[in-house]
Amino acid sequence: MAHGSRLRIVLVHPEIAANTGSVGRTCVALGASLWLVRPLGFHLGERHRRRAGLDYWDHLDLHLADSLDQALAGIHRSRTWYFSSKARQPYDEVEYQPGDALVFGPESRGLSPELLATVPDQSVRIPILPDARCLNLAVAVAVAGFEAARQIKRRAATADPA
Repeated sequence: MAHGSRLRIVLVHPEIAANTGSVGRTCVALGASLWLVRPLGFHLGERHRRRAGLDYWDHLDLHLADSLDQALAGIHRSRTWYFSSKARQPYDEVEYQPGDALVFGPESRGLSPELLATVPDQSVRIPILPDARCLNLAVAVAVAGFEAARQIKRRAATADPA
């Protein structure tokens, strides 16, 4: 898959190494790139990855960024989707395209209300029952990433039936 056509999974200030490890595995399975926006709540050194069993990270297209703007460089604002339990638009009612960015906030607080206020048309949520409060970050990335991949694959098959 061409680098520019990959889905881009962006984790803003991830706090929990195990969640990020699971997201990395999901990105490998999807063929997506993973962008981590510093600061991180854990170390990414080889020793820490090995201890966590992240041996598949050699296959991960991993990028580190010092800001969200840096992580989203080259992606049009309309092709960036911000995931939040506070958003109104369901994640499965948007049309994902190759190269889209799916942005997730830190586990303890999510994306900031200030950021979400600037992108209301690109803010989406995964509907869940109220008693659940929210999904685990790794689960949310998997749900969103595989829905985006499903839509992209379906449209590609429809556009080119051969």
